[in-house]
Amino acid sequence: MLELDSWLAIAKSAALEAGKYLLINQDKELKILHDAGRDIKLQLDIDTENIIKKNISSQSEFSILGEETGFTDDVGEFYWVVDPLDGTSNFLRDIPISCVSIALMQNLTPILGVIYDFNHDDLYYGHQQSKAFVNQKEIMVSDYSEKSQSTLVTGIPAKTNYSDDEFKNMIDDFQHWKKVRMIGSAAMAAIYVAAGKAETYKENGIFLWDIAAGAAIVNAAGGIASITNIQADHRVDAKFTNQHLAF
Repeated sequence: MLELDSWLAIAKSAALEAGKYLLINQDKELKILHDAGRDIKLQLDIDTENIIKKNISSQSEFSILGEETGFTDDVGEFYWVVDPLDGTSNFLRDIPISCVSIALMQNLTPILGVIYDFNHDDLYYGHQQSKAFVNQKEIMVSDYSEKSQSTLVTGIPAKTNYSDDEFKNMIDDFQHWKKVRMIGSAAMAAIYVAAGKAETYKENGIFLWDIAAGAAIVNAAGGIASITNIQADHRVDAKFTNQHLAF
């Protein structure tokens, strides 16, 4: 029997601590370590990841894959995946769409997820043996079954270059949806699907730490989360949706 509730408590504790730290530092002058192309990295990203790793490591022996610092140890069957600040650009520009994202993986499957939307003090969570919740209130995917009535949330990964044909195909697909949103945070996009605020999130070439927690929460909320084309650098293709739209 997996100790999912105990592991969930660990992830919640780490996410809340990290979110509080981010809020404390939100209005301070932020040190930018890297700003090239569409990618940006703050010293705050690294500092927050270290806080999360310290918190989790004090309660769990599983290795940790962090966006900023990689793996802490050899990878076993179970390991944590951490994005300390998903939506860094939004955070830097004071756009309140960013979050802390923590997942527990079993091999290549996200089995538990916690996403803390610290801007609104909303803690989303769920695991493979539970339902999905925000602040102890159950959430569920929507029951929309037609793209013409549904919302797609997507994005363009920071390090991905698209050809003209790929952009054309993307725009062609957009025309089938009632609404299309790009919000700058894959983890937040996932919880919008889990909470029934959107019907589908999809993005190719996204990093595992951006979407692992969201995948677990979408599944717990009654949706379907697909993670495919997993690369050595942890890039994946992700598609999350409710069970009513064609996958």
